Amino acid sequence: MLILVRHTRPLVSDDVCYGATDLDLAPTFDDEAARVIAALPPAERLVTSPLRRCRRLAERIGAARSLAPAVDERLREMDFGRWEGVPWHAIPRAELDAWSADFLHARPHGGESVHMLYERARSAIADYRRTGLSHLVVTHAGVIKAVRAEDGHPDAWRSSVDFGGRVRLPLD
Repeated sequence: MLILVRHTRPLVSDDVCYGATDLDLAPTFDDEAARVIAALPPAERLVTSPLRRCRRLAERIGAARSLAPAVDERLREMDFGRWEGVPWHAIPRAELDAWSADFLHARPHGGESVHMLYERARSAIADYRRTGLSHLVVTHAGVIKAVRAEDGHPDAWRSSVDFGGRVRLPLD
């Protein structure tokens, strides 16, 4: 079994575009982390995105479960290029329209395409599955959506996972 866990609430306004930005966590982190840990099943391995909002949660999970978190760069959130840190309403409409017109491949922000995110997330999950071991994977909404798309979820790109939420996937 693979359990994909989204990081807890970051310290950023809800209307700001962020992905690769290394944000700290909201003051509610301790309470949120305790709820996440209480709801997690046992696992044999713990892996995390390198971004602080995931690493801190993974470290807390690791301490509670006697697991050392391994950092996997492939689990980081999508890089939104020049959109990083910009309120969504301040991003030029033409750029948003270009992204919408070719959602998987467009890069009007100069960062990664959704397809690039998909490929690296798919690669990471395939590697974890090949081990045959159960994994807790602390990551981001974009990575979770990409993995759900790979697994055939019909509305993966439109789905959402709450902060601290989790998605269970089979090993095969």
